[in-house]
Amino acid sequence: MSALASLYFAAPLFTHAERRWNRELARALKRDGHLVWLPQDKVEISCQTDVPSASSIFENALTGIRQADVVLAIIDGADPDSGTAFECGYAHALGTPILTVRTDFRRGGDDPGANVNLMLSQSASSFVVSAEPPATDSVEILGQRILEILAKLTKTL
Repeated sequence: MSALASLYFAAPLFTHAERRWNRELARALKRDGHLVWLPQDKVEISCQTDVPSASSIFENALTGIRQADVVLAIIDGADPDSGTAFECGYAHALGTPILTVRTDFRRGGDDPGANVNLMLSQSASSFVVSAEPPATDSVEILGQRILEILAKLTKTL
């Protein structure tokens, strides 16, 4: 595999703030040359002509995950988004590495060594926590941290 990776961006995408943040982080990763499959863009493109069906959204996501070298999963929230959790499970079943990102400072889950459900923490290949000091609101800085871990992760593929 080349140094550049194809990333599937698994994250909640239901609010304006979530979609904007997803785009900012995807942009930071694309600047390094990585290909980023952002499902919200696939949905919005299809929405311009027709209301997408649940099955087309589902199949589009599965295609993106199958084509990805790495799944980047945003697992914020007291209980991470169920769609993101499914995407992580599907990627894990395929043997695709999962780089999880958590910017949420709340504790949760049932794994004493992690802040999330053990099924998410144990399936992750790498884990980025941005909520611990020195926490930052900068998407650019978070993007750099992700890129550093991604470089190490892709060397093992």
